[in-house]
Amino acid sequence: MAGILIGLVIGLPWLGALVLWQTRDENPRLQHTLAVAFSIAAGVASLALIPFASAETAISIPMGHYFGELTFTADGLAVALTAIACVIGSLAVIFSVDYMQGEEQLSRYYAFVLLFIGAMAGLVLSGNLLFMFFFWEITALCSYALISFYNDDPKAVAGGIKALIITQVGGVGLLAGALTTYAVLGSYQVSDLLAKAETMPAGLLTLIAFGFLIAAAAKSAQFPFHTWLPDAMEAPTPISALIHAATMVNAGVYLLARFYPAFQHVAGWTLAVTIVGLVSALITAFMALTATDLKRALAYSTVSQLGYMVYAIGVGGVFASQFHLLSHAVFKALLFLSAGAVIHSAGTRDMRRMGALGKQMPFVRNVFILGALALAGLPILNGFWSKELILEAGLSEGPLWAYVGMLLGAGMTAFYTLRMTWIVFFGEARESLHVHDAGKAMKVSLGLLALGTLTTWLLAGPFGEMLDETLPFHSIHNLNLSELANEIFTAPATYVALAMVALGLAIFWLFRKQATAKSEAWMDILSRESFGFDWLNGQVAERTVQFASVLQKTQTGVLSWNVVGILGALLAVLIFLVWSA
Repeated sequence: MAGILIGLVIGLPWLGALVLWQTRDENPRLQHTLAVAFSIAAGVASLALIPFASAETAISIPMGHYFGELTFTADGLAVALTAIACVIGSLAVIFSVDYMQGEEQLSRYYAFVLLFIGAMAGLVLSGNLLFMFFFWEITALCSYALISFYNDDPKAVAGGIKALIITQVGGVGLLAGALTTYAVLGSYQVSDLLAKAETMPAGLLTLIAFGFLIAAAAKSAQFPFHTWLPDAMEAPTPISALIHAATMVNAGVYLLARFYPAFQHVAGWTLAVTIVGLVSALITAFMALTATDLKRALAYSTVSQLGYMVYAIGVGGVFASQFHLLSHAVFKALLFLSAGAVIHSAGTRDMRRMGALGKQMPFVRNVFILGALALAGLPILNGFWSKELILEAGLSEGPLWAYVGMLLGAGMTAFYTLRMTWIVFFGEARESLHVHDAGKAMKVSLGLLALGTLTTWLLAGPFGEMLDETLPFHSIHNLNLSELANEIFTAPATYVALAMVALGLAIFWLFRKQATAKSEAWMDILSRESFGFDWLNGQVAERTVQFASVLQKTQTGVLSWNVVGILGALLAVLIFLVWSA
């Protein structure tokens, strides 16, 4: 049964993508209906897969000597991320019914959304590294196509290209790790790497471990690859929610959690993971303090929260990391879609033009506040429980200086979250914006996500038990609900973290006039230029173009010679493969 359901969660969205691609834009109602139907069907199939979670291989298809077996495994880690991708993806599609009303090229929009959802499910369910890479690259293609959906907008196209280029660096890291694994073990199977990691030469295992870290950092927009995600905000807002909560950026965190048992003893790897998470969490939280674009502020927040998850893996808190991934998926989707309702109504993303919108948009205001409270880590919403588990893991297993840094990040998160909420929904109206509350389809998605923000922490016990039973190489710190509550509320670290959150809220409240006024020029520059990393990205791109221009001399412009070159290279590769075999 698990094999059938795996086929459905990947196949249904992809079938829907093919069907939508063939529909005509003259019938938008049919397009909306088909997209919703296929996405909901995939969401139902993903939830039905959860009871069948198992460490055993569900599907195995021989693919020949050089590709091994195409396998799919529905263990706890995979089915959780599959459900996140498919369920939240379906809610983003439902929201799109109102948000994309009147837009052109809906067939292209929905086709790539459904392809994206199916690819993410395939990525996390795949038990073969080479085919994991295949799905990994499809998600990159979909993100590029959707970020650049408004292809007559130069900023959207530039944002899509930037995302594609930076995430391809991660693709190289993943492919290098997969090929090295095959060269040493003669297998692409994920289970073989986890089982035999200790028998591999230390140098090659280190190469694989850091190759996967580069892949994860680029995919999840972590330092030093964090610059692409804020620029991806030129996409339609439902796509922003899909990328930030359900698909793209979760893949990197998943990769680190999946292979943590294989790499935890590699010299310097866990420290490097901890530092990447810490730096990502802090610098993007700082950038959010003065952000004026509503979606960019949420994007900085996403990078920061992903930093918490990466940090948790670095200190050995795999369960805490994945539990926060679940919590974050729900409340960040709620925040992005709520922001989408505001932007769709107000016609602007600039928070400096907003103010007092809560009076005209009471439903959106209320659900946004729920998401904001979860982001800030206030009891008893889902973000509170998972973030406290991360901080406790950091205090008990990680370096003290990193824990102190993460506490500082918690305070900054509370500050920028209250600032964002206050500027948009409270205070004084800065312009006379004629806004209206969310439409019916929007309210369905927002209401369900708000309910999830209030309740998904209740899944901690079953979620931990599922991970513990189906991940034989991970040592999962499993807690039932009462044990979770007891551990968190009796730990002094919880009250230290809440004190930092309260301090962040208090500082904003005391200095709210200054915090909502025009920020200092140096802070604007730091945020806009991503602490200089945008400049660095530009330099790398420029040098790459210069190097590529040298290779232009190899292009004769004569088709026959180009074909000879391609066939010659292919023949050389085949000779090498036969010789090495």
